[in-house]
Amino acid sequence: MTTMLANRLRKRMRHLRKWASRNDISCYRLYERDIPEFPLIVDWYDGEAVVWLYARSKDDNEAWQQDALTQIGEALALSPRQIFVKTRSRQRGLRQQYERFGQKGHVRLVQEQGLTFEVNLSDYLDTGLFLDHRQTRAMVRDEAAGKRVLNLFAYTGSFTVYAAAGKAKATTTVDLSKKYCDWARRNLQHNGFRPDRRHRVVAQDCWQFLVEDKRSYDLIVCDPPTFSNSKRMARSAFAVDRDHPELIHACLARLASGGTLIFSTNSRGFKLDESALPHAFAAHELTPQTIPEDFRNDKIHRCWRIEKR
Repeated sequence: MTTMLANRLRKRMRHLRKWASRNDISCYRLYERDIPEFPLIVDWYDGEAVVWLYARSKDDNEAWQQDALTQIGEALALSPRQIFVKTRSRQRGLRQQYERFGQKGHVRLVQEQGLTFEVNLSDYLDTGLFLDHRQTRAMVRDEAAGKRVLNLFAYTGSFTVYAAAGKAKATTTVDLSKKYCDWARRNLQHNGFRPDRRHRVVAQDCWQFLVEDKRSYDLIVCDPPTFSNSKRMARSAFAVDRDHPELIHACLARLASGGTLIFSTNSRGFKLDESALPHAFAAHELTPQTIPEDFRNDKIHRCWRIEKR
């Protein structure tokens, strides 16, 4: 058992390094709880690793976690300063407690399919780039030419960057967080695009934006959180399982004739209520095409294309 995790990581790295090089990818998932004795996730960020540790029931977590980190360092030839560790411990209800370890302010640029993204490996639970949506982003780039693209719950704007790279006519990026909107602007700039009238970035509640904005869009990307109760939201709380029909209706109201909505969620128990869709629209699930090769977990997200019949 002392080298079980290390052996697994070496095997995965041998396979994925070649695949990543062929596909111009520098960041990918190496390991996701493949071995029951090691309930953790390891993501590779171009010479560094981000590790999410989960509690192991009725066990000395500190001992096995330290063993795991030692094996990760040995298998990937990384020093402790190149490994960024985050822990998750489940609390009551929906909330989880997150603790941050390692360096602070470790910001760098990484490459993905010809584009450049800013990531922060140390300071937040997530790094700024959701690796599981790499294929979905590529899909948006392929479809964006000449289109007006709206990116809702945009986080750091990676879908927007792909749309701009795909020669979108215009992009609009909306997120409640000013911090993430600033991050999205930097991501645009890293790729040679100016955040201006052609590439708008709006720090606003997405629900409020959909009500107040009267523009129409040819392609809308909507990847909402599973749950939110931010005091800055127009509504008291949002749960995607419960509220997605209303959200989808609001998005469809902003679609131009012949437009497409790409809707995604990482809610594990999610069931799309197709009966709630307007009669003229139909949903086609894209999930199998949007799960990247490096993700063994095919339930990491669900994704649909919604458009007129």
